[in-house]
Amino acid sequence: MLASIFSELGPWNWFVIGFALLALEIVVPGVFLLWIGIAALVTGALSLLVWDWPVWIWQVQVLVFLALSLVSAFAGKQLMGNGAESDLPLLNRRADQLVGRTATLSEPIVNGWGRVRIDDTVWKVNGPDLPAGTIVRVVSAKNGDLSVTAA
Repeated sequence: MLASIFSELGPWNWFVIGFALLALEIVVPGVFLLWIGIAALVTGALSLLVWDWPVWIWQVQVLVFLALSLVSAFAGKQLMGNGAESDLPLLNRRADQLVGRTATLSEPIVNGWGRVRIDDTVWKVNGPDLPAGTIVRVVSAKNGDLSVTAA
């Protein structure tokens, strides 16, 4: 049954597949099925033009579709770009937002590690050994740990 479906793969099948993928893009947005749907429509249009060619068997049609899918996905990525620069580059990077702020050590820094309370969170900090209660400035953030120096 599956072999007969593939052997009869014609232009209208590609149009149906293409429009189904475009409809799925509307239901499940993500701007990915759009490019594959366009590739299926182009494969269908190409099938209308070269249907009588003896080399235009279903295996060639699938290969053309796969190649067009890759080309259209790459072209779509180039067309859509990488996105504009954000006006809030640190939006979901809370530790990086703390660089430059000052706070008071809640626990002393011993052997290079201690804790500081900033707003409603206690952060693990590294820096020179300092007693609790010292005011420190956050100089960098890496992997959720803050590096501090005495203010």
